[in-house]
Amino acid sequence: SKPRNFGVFQDANDACSAAADAFRQLSEKGVAARKRIIDIVKTLCDKNAAEWGRIELEETKIGRLDHKIEKLKSLRSVPGVEFLHPDGFSGDHGITLEEYAPFGVIGAVTPSTHSIPTLACNVISMVAAGNTVVFNAHPNACKCAAMAVRVFNEAILSEVGIENVITMVEQPTLDSFKAICSNEHVRLLCVTGGPGVVKAAMQTGKRAICAGPGNPPVLVDETADIEKAAKCIIQGAAYDNNLLCIGEKEVFVVASVADKLISAFKQNGAVELNQSQLDRLTKAAFKFGDASAGGCAHAVVNKELIGKDAVILARYAGLEVPAGTELLFAETDASNPFVQEEQMMPFIPVVRVRDVDEGIELAKQAEHSYRHTSIIHSRNVANMTAMGRALETAIFIKNGSCLAGLGNGGEGYPSFSIATTTGEGITNPRTFTRVRRCVMVDNLRIF
Repeated sequence: SKPRNFGVFQDANDACSAAADAFRQLSEKGVAARKRIIDIVKTLCDKNAAEWGRIELEETKIGRLDHKIEKLKSLRSVPGVEFLHPDGFSGDHGITLEEYAPFGVIGAVTPSTHSIPTLACNVISMVAAGNTVVFNAHPNACKCAAMAVRVFNEAILSEVGIENVITMVEQPTLDSFKAICSNEHVRLLCVTGGPGVVKAAMQTGKRAICAGPGNPPVLVDETADIEKAAKCIIQGAAYDNNLLCIGEKEVFVVASVADKLISAFKQNGAVELNQSQLDRLTKAAFKFGDASAGGCAHAVVNKELIGKDAVILARYAGLEVPAGTELLFAETDASNPFVQEEQMMPFIPVVRVRDVDEGIELAKQAEHSYRHTSIIHSRNVANMTAMGRALETAIFIKNGSCLAGLGNGGEGYPSFSIATTTGEGITNPRTFTRVRRCVMVDNLRIF
């Protein structure tokens, strides 16, 4: 017999066909098989967290190993089949049951920022809902994704007896993405990535769950616990070198407490850049097109600096900082590219504002109506409410780091696909289901 490929295929259509075969087998084996597969994926991520984190970092060269390990271990908290409670209606005319049923094969795109965690998190949610999945991983993180897919499938085949519950294209390209989108077996798309791939998915004619870009602003008002705010902002903005889409990207602080916040940043290990150092870093971190020559007028992030350590960014700014420095910051105005662009580096711009109203207005502008994530540090409930209503983000965190929005220091469950563009929010098993209604007329009601 031909050698098993454990889910990794050269051809996108072959991957889709294999996932369709696996879906039929998964449907026959029922909910118990789904539970077992989820447990296998969580256990393997937990057990291999250190090795897989290292492998992903070596391939992508972005982020921090300690946080890559933490992300893989956090998958233990992703919900499974217990999330799929059916709804029932009982009355004079019988009983009606609404259940959460699978789509079938889901086509999924994963980013380079959290390759294995996003893939594994998607698998847990999608398989919990009864689906199988074919991935088009980011080309810069496809080797570590393929390794994880093989390990998952080998264990699933051994313990559950189903082959290719998870499939992917070994060398993902734009063409393989298009092939997955147009394949007859694929009933639903889930895209975690930038605006380009999200736009492409939404133009396929198939339903797409899209986790698009964000640029989360933080507002610190005059009532905030400044020491706590500084610690939370450092924790979130430095996490995995600010690769998280929910990560704090720019700070607006009411002028009357700005000096206190800056002092608290320094006391907690963040390093301040002066104006000339900020200018040097800005020139290195962004490429500026010439609009008059038909180019792109706005700043474009230099991908070479995304997810790099603060020590490396400091060198671009002309500064040597102590090893282990987690975060750089500098004062600037709201027009600086670091404020307006999703930059994904362990640097945070700080903008002074007159009052909370100006802070909310500038935060809204910087968030660009992505409606992704926003954060406030305040003891004033009216200010919290005003910001929440103005920005309308899928995640709104009060008095915590961004991580609290995904259950790390706050209540709730984690996910690595936050469907802001299409409105599903933090994805869970129910996100990947179809609601089906079963009606029994005039019978089965026993009173």
